[in-house]
Amino acid sequence: MRRLLRLSVFDLSFLNLSLWHLALLNLFLACLVTSIFPGTSVAAKQPKLQMSEIMIPSGDEGVQLFVRNKHPAGRETLPDKILLFVHGATYPAETAFDLPIEGVSMMDLIAARGYDVYLVDVRGYGRSTRPAEMNQPPEANKPIVSTKVAARDLGAAVDYILNKRRVARINLMGWSWGTSIAGLYTSEHNDKVSRLVLYAPQWIRSEPPAIAPANAPPLGAYRLVSKDQAKARWLKGVPENKQADLIPPGVFDAWATATWATDPESSKQNPPMLRAPNGVVEDSANTWSAGKALYDPGKITVPTLLLHAEWDADLPSYLAQGYFAQLKNAPYKRLVELSEGTHTVMLEKNRLQFFHELMGFLDEEKPLALK
Repeated sequence: MRRLLRLSVFDLSFLNLSLWHLALLNLFLACLVTSIFPGTSVAAKQPKLQMSEIMIPSGDEGVQLFVRNKHPAGRETLPDKILLFVHGATYPAETAFDLPIEGVSMMDLIAARGYDVYLVDVRGYGRSTRPAEMNQPPEANKPIVSTKVAARDLGAAVDYILNKRRVARINLMGWSWGTSIAGLYTSEHNDKVSRLVLYAPQWIRSEPPAIAPANAPPLGAYRLVSKDQAKARWLKGVPENKQADLIPPGVFDAWATATWATDPESSKQNPPMLRAPNGVVEDSANTWSAGKALYDPGKITVPTLLLHAEWDADLPSYLAQGYFAQLKNAPYKRLVELSEGTHTVMLEKNRLQFFHELMGFLDEEKPLALK
């Protein structure tokens, strides 16, 4: 099929068609290729993007935060088209949000739509400052980087962008634990947020928490994660007959290589182990898993989109539904359940479903108008 669709004007000359007919036929074939293999032309259609990276102060002495920005080159930033992304509990922002698949990342796709797009790593993740406790054995210290601390780091990034672009508000997007970071921040700073996107939101769990063994050691400052553990977690909850084609070829290895490379200590162990702060684990145990809310979503007063995928075993659908019900003061809200996707649908075969729903929410001008 692919060889057939690559026929050119010269290949078709034996048909004795006019140049005009040949041009029409080639245009038809090009459209057919795009419709059958949409990924093959995505990268070619992208406008030129400009990227910059910076370390910004967190507000705490000695702690800096990594921020990456992408936007269309040579275009003026529109005030309503600025988006900041924050990551989840284990992995940094750049390797999920800015991992190229078929030549383009999710960050690229959004920037190509005219958006000024940012990502931030909170302390302890990616290229941001690692707290000193992470250079000691995990059991030597209590859990570090709580959700409240992470929300302050997010706030530092928000203020940096507001000052840089001279705007009053921006759009926020959080993934997994990042939904609690962004949700908590927004509930206290609605005046700085235009629209809020929560991808796989955390909420109060109904299933009983796992009982730790009587001789289990106290929760340490951070935990260690292997690539095999990450792969098993990714595929948990996916029907066995759907696992083979869920993740595009090569994507898991590319993501894992890039992710573990962000931790300078990972390669010193065999197998390589990624360090991830345990503040989120402690927060979850004391709140979501204990039947308590970490913050009140009812205090969020900006338009909010919840995105979720049906095979998300980390944060099942009922959590998104429960959270949705608590958004009692958002001017409008939306909950979208994506088919055949997991907690990491942003990197999977149905990632463009994710993208289309996201952009539909961010791009709409008058969602409550009749016309």
